Amino acid sequence: MPHPGNTVRRPSSAERVVIVSASVGAGHDGAAAELERRLVAAGLAVDRFDLLDVLPARLGRLVRDGYHRLLVRAPWAYQRIYSSTERAGGGGPMARALLRSAEERLLRALPAGTGAVVSTYPGASRVLGNLRRDGRLTVPVLTYLTDFSVHPLWVADGVDVHLALHAVPAAQARAAGARDVRVCGPVADPRFRPVDAPERALARARFGLPPTAPLALLVAGSWGVGPVREVARDLRDCGAAVPLVVCGRNETLADQLRADGIEHVHGWVDDMPGLMHASDVLVQNAGGLTSLEAFATGLPVASYGCIPGHGLTNAAALDEAGVAAWIRDPAQLKYVLGELIDGPRGLLQREAGLALFADDPHGPDRGPAAETARICRAGAEHIPAPTARPCAAPIVGPAVPPTAHSVAASIAPRVTPPAAHPVTASIAPRVTPPAARRVARPAALRLATTTALACAVWAGAVGTAVATTESGPGLMHAIGQSLDLDDLSHAHHTGRVPVQGHAKGHHA
Repeated sequence: MPHPGNTVRRPSSAERVVIVSASVGAGHDGAAAELERRLVAAGLAVDRFDLLDVLPARLGRLVRDGYHRLLVRAPWAYQRIYSSTERAGGGGPMARALLRSAEERLLRALPAGTGAVVSTYPGASRVLGNLRRDGRLTVPVLTYLTDFSVHPLWVADGVDVHLALHAVPAAQARAAGARDVRVCGPVADPRFRPVDAPERALARARFGLPPTAPLALLVAGSWGVGPVREVARDLRDCGAAVPLVVCGRNETLADQLRADGIEHVHGWVDDMPGLMHASDVLVQNAGGLTSLEAFATGLPVASYGCIPGHGLTNAAALDEAGVAAWIRDPAQLKYVLGELIDGPRGLLQREAGLALFADDPHGPDRGPAAETARICRAGAEHIPAPTARPCAAPIVGPAVPPTAHSVAASIAPRVTPPAAHPVTASIAPRVTPPAARRVARPAALRLATTTALACAVWAGAVGTAVATTESGPGLMHAIGQSLDLDDLSHAHHTGRVPVQGHAKGHHA
């Protein structure tokens, strides 16, 4: 919930922005953090919330853990879910029920005087869009599209403005039904910038890297998922560059790589700008925030060994935009990397990547933060209101500034594991009289049980629509037996659940 120390109070109540993200990986939170930094620099008050903290009964943790385990243990199932929800134009009934459970809780948490709300996560866009469409939220809602590919879940009815980082995702958002899409460019921490040869040499010395050998920086997100070991060995064996691998919080992967003889292996790294300054090319498998940071650094990017779902669609969109090479065949690896490191292709991609930031040189005057500030200050009257269904009491946040008692009744502190995300607070259920509590508890338990089943297959940014897939009944049967995805793997290997797209490079 609100990040301690990150809120700046302003006299004008029309200049407060709330950003809603989700600690699913690090990309959504990373984009939210940079938007916050820029909005604060522009003089606005900012509060940040984690949607997973808003879900009842600690279901947010199940969502995050289920998504993680799905990517690691059953990526074939994630691909099926992603594809089915893409065809269906959004998530299934369980995902919708899960998100509905967060609506009132998020609405109560919004501070008085909120002037605009920004989502950096598809589920948050759905929750906020419903509140806006129903008239319960009376200020503009914006979605900042953090990726180059746009799954239909990103486009929610009721969202006023979708901010895209390039024309390719903007076109995809419009095709999915977004009515007001504005190309505003990406955001990246200002530490990600081009450097000269002396600073590059210092970065290599700081990390103990070879002073002259070409280096391929291999990343796999904060969780270190995907066929990273295979890709690292391919990089080493092709001879185009020395692999420099960042495993995130996956310590097991780091140990395996060292046992494989990969010399330069790191876990979680705070100085990613330094590693990029030291490298000659970035090899990535998901197409998220790290790719944007590489573009800002002037580092050419290659997509290889992509994870299923958004990893594949992002690779295709980045390739279409001309900012990253998509290497589908291991036989092409050496040639393409050579072209990116020393050839004209690398020069063209460096220029294309840096051009994304040409109109937004890490300042507050342009880009998605500046557009958000303008919309917040202009107010909802300058944006056509979404079609609203009747609502008894349209509100935004508390009607009066919250008292200490009301805050204590609605928001409770939460201890976050160090490996998860920055310290936040979660929203606790309303205080219910004892008699009513006895009646409500069975219903709450049923909701928690039903939603927990969905969490294992709600793959973060794509929700769950298992009922729309051919393999839905078998998959739900496996999940109903246990949240342990070993059951899914068993179903896969015994042929009880049809499988598509289980190819080299698309599984963990």
